[in-house]
Amino acid sequence: MRRTIPILLTLLLALTLAACSAAPAPAPAADTPAPFTGVEDGVLTVGMECAYAPYNWMQADDSNGAVPISNVPNAYANGYDVMIAKRICEANGWQLEIVSSAWESLTPAVQSKTMDANIAGQSMTAARMREVDMAGPYYYATIVCLTTKDSPYAAATSIDDLAGGRCTSQSGTIWYDSCLPQIENAELLAPADTAPAMIMALQTGEVDFVCTDLPTAAGAAAKDDRLVILNFSGTDGDFRFADEAERAENVNIGIAVLKGNTVLLDAMNSVLSGMSEGDFNALMEQAIAIQPDI
Repeated sequence: MRRTIPILLTLLLALTLAACSAAPAPAPAADTPAPFTGVEDGVLTVGMECAYAPYNWMQADDSNGAVPISNVPNAYANGYDVMIAKRICEANGWQLEIVSSAWESLTPAVQSKTMDANIAGQSMTAARMREVDMAGPYYYATIVCLTTKDSPYAAATSIDDLAGGRCTSQSGTIWYDSCLPQIENAELLAPADTAPAMIMALQTGEVDFVCTDLPTAAGAAAKDDRLVILNFSGTDGDFRFADEAERAENVNIGIAVLKGNTVLLDAMNSVLSGMSEGDFNALMEQAIAIQPDI
């Protein structure tokens, strides 16, 4: 029995020491990185063609509130898109940087985070919104055709009256991909790279008419009185969509941001939701009034 007591004391001492030894402190949790917004530096970098009046254009000075184009020396951007971008930046305390980009490069630039947003007259189509998120609408557009006063199509009251005509529009748009193919026997020429090139094709007689949205057509007609706008909206002769939801997504104009960038999306929508359709139209009229000659 005497030999048992020391053994028991030894075991009790070992258990006491084990209990008293502090458990290792848990490793501190790694800081969760803040979600990407693109404006962490206080600058909103916006892509646009700077060649799509009255939405956006390039000019030689800062008149009428134009903003420098960061990647084009001694050039400034202006237009409806610039006006909207400035309002968003003013409301959020951001600086505005405008970058000139080709139309087909706009979406990839947002996806790669080269641009924080595209404010570039882009329709809120289902296909585009699979690639980016879009704030807005920031304009409610109407699809129209544009022809010349001496054209045999100048009196058209329906897309049926445009049958057989030579036509085009800008590449990568619903006007070229979805609208013009609805015209029976239309001779659809290769798409134009830019809106000015599209208008030029009409002015030089290369095509009989082009398809675009109302602001683009109105801006062109304001600078060239030979042009006539054919607006079939609200009639049975209009371009056809499966339903009103499809029509809306093809004519409403939105701002593209990176998929999942809810912080930037919400900040933009907060500004746009405070503007009415009348506000948008008034701002567009102002843009058309100050746009330079084509």
